[in-house]
Amino acid sequence: MTSKELIKFTPLKSDNTQDVLSAVRALSPWAEGEASSIRGNMAQMREAVLAIDPTAYGRTRNHLDGAVTQLSPFIRHGALTLDEVRNVAIEKVGPKEAEKFVQQLTWRDYWQRLYEKYPERIWHDVEDYKTGFGPNDYADQMPDDILSAQTGTACINQFLEQLLETGWIHNHVRLYLAAYICHWRRVKWQVGARFFLTHLLDGDPASNNLSWQWVASTFSHKPYFFNLDNVSKYSGPDINTKFNANKEIAGSYEALSERLFPYMEPKR
Repeated sequence: MTSKELIKFTPLKSDNTQDVLSAVRALSPWAEGEASSIRGNMAQMREAVLAIDPTAYGRTRNHLDGAVTQLSPFIRHGALTLDEVRNVAIEKVGPKEAEKFVQQLTWRDYWQRLYEKYPERIWHDVEDYKTGFGPNDYADQMPDDILSAQTGTACINQFLEQLLETGWIHNHVRLYLAAYICHWRRVKWQVGARFFLTHLLDGDPASNNLSWQWVASTFSHKPYFFNLDNVSKYSGPDINTKFNANKEIAGSYEALSERLFPYMEPKR
C-alpha cells in the first residue's frame, strides 16, 4: 500500500465512542478496565504516515526530539501494518536511504516471531540475571513515588509524567525508565512490563516484555543502564538534566556500575 492509498483508507464505520467501545469489547472480551481518555483517529494516522521522513529518522532517531513517527499505536492495534509503513518509507526515499527506518520495523517483527515461537518467554526469565542479584532480590511491587512521578530524579519524573499523560514515550525513554526501575530501584522487570502495558497506547507484550528482559539482563549478556550525561546528550531543552536535580543517576559508567551492581562478576 502506498502513501496515496493510505490517505483513502477509512476502516472505521462509526465515530460514536460507544459504538467503537462495544466493537472492541466484542473482539477482546478479556480486556478489563475503562477506555483511555487519550483519543486517536485515522486522520492522525494518515497525517503521521505522510510525514514519515526516513532520512531524518536515520540521523536523529536516538534523540528524544528526533524525527520519529509515533505510528506504533496504529500498528499495535491493527490500523496499519509493518509492510504498509515500510512500503511508504521506501517509496519516499528508496531502499538504501530507508535502511535505518526499515531496520526498526524489523525489530517489531522479530519480537512478534519470538512471541509466537516461545510464548513462555513473555512473562518468565529467559536466562538468569547477570547483575549479581537473583530474582528474589527484586521487588514485587512498584514504588509509590514511581507511580506518582515523584521520585528524587527530575528527568525520570518528566518521563513518567509523559507516559501517564500521553500514553507514548520515545524508545530511548523506555530504556531509561526500564533501567531506572530495574537497576536503581531493583524492581522485577515483570512489574515494570505490566506498568508499561497499563499505560502505553502501543503496549505490546512481545516488544515490551522482551525489551524489558534485555534491559534487566535476562535476555542479554549484560544489564543496560545509563547516566545523566547520556540523558543530556539525547534530550532537548525541555528535559531537566541539571546535576542538582538528578544526582541519583549522575556519575561515570564505572562508578554507577560499582554502585548498582556490587556483586556482578568482573569481565574476564
